[in-house]
Amino acid sequence: MVTESVIKREYTHVKPGNNIPFGIAGYYLPLEETRIQLNGRDVLCITGKVIMEAPCCKMAPDWVYAMVPGYVIDWQNSENGNGEKISVVEPVRDKGERELLRKIIQDKEGLISVDFW
Repeated sequence: MVTESVIKREYTHVKPGNNIPFGIAGYYLPLEETRIQLNGRDVLCITGKVIMEAPCCKMAPDWVYAMVPGYVIDWQNSENGNGEKISVVEPVRDKGERELLRKIIQDKEGLISVDFW
């Protein structure tokens, strides 16, 4: 019998409203962290905006997003050198669970991009 091993990753909590630069033309702006109940477990979800300071190729200058780091294993029990809290999460790997979470998030937030770790 083959069993799947549990993958654990650290997620660094960023204070809502703090910019996270990416590339050379923009940044992420996390706005809210929520925890969604699914099958008796908490799933961490971050919603926010992507801001493109120099959009090209007729891209929109900003859009909203949702990111799902995964199931909460250990909630904010450590800090990094900048004083930001760190949680341990298990990525959502099941395709059916991902689709259900995508529907829950999109029903709540509207038609937005939902990405999974």
